[in-house]
Amino acid sequence: MESDFDLLERWRAGDRNAGTRLFERHFKPLYRFFRNKVGDDAEDLVQQTFLACVQSRDGFRGDASFRTYLFTVARNKIHHHFSRHQRKQERIDFGVTSVIDLGVSVQRLMVQDEEHKHLLHALRKLPVDLQIALELHYFEGLSGPELAVVLEIPEGTVRSRLRRGRYLLREALAELTASSERADTTMTSIESWAEEIRDKVLGPRS
Repeated sequence: MESDFDLLERWRAGDRNAGTRLFERHFKPLYRFFRNKVGDDAEDLVQQTFLACVQSRDGFRGDASFRTYLFTVARNKIHHHFSRHQRKQERIDFGVTSVIDLGVSVQRLMVQDEEHKHLLHALRKLPVDLQIALELHYFEGLSGPELAVVLEIPEGTVRSRLRRGRYLLREALAELTASSERADTTMTSIESWAEEIRDKVLGPRS
């Protein structure tokens, strides 16, 4: 199987078939990345992310995995997206400001299971960069070193950021469910909940 790097180079050289193969290979995880943050704008941001990868010839040189590079570009795109749609001309601190603070609606995200709904809502209450860290870790299985690249921070900081993210997530769940015990139960099984949400909720609609 051709590597992502080879497909990207062929796409940059004008091979549309290589671009299609690369797109199909990574579309679902990239779509999931955007879905719980921008709702129906997810597909547009997926397209923008792939286009940026093709246009930025020096951005990916093969010294990290293509997946890591793709999520790094995606994080930059979502920062730009929120900044561009911000009504006030103030710089957004993504280490403090949440998707909910920004007034983003994901109402058309179809969630039937109550636990899924609470967990996704709780994630949106976190600062954007903490939401990104937790979702990439639990939904996509990114490791500490990979998250360090995507978030552009030292690996040691990743560990503290994940700890803080889990703490705030637990607090948000307790508030949403009005039950500390229920929040603790969800956090204990967060890997299982994340797998269900990834497979049943955040994927692209047929």
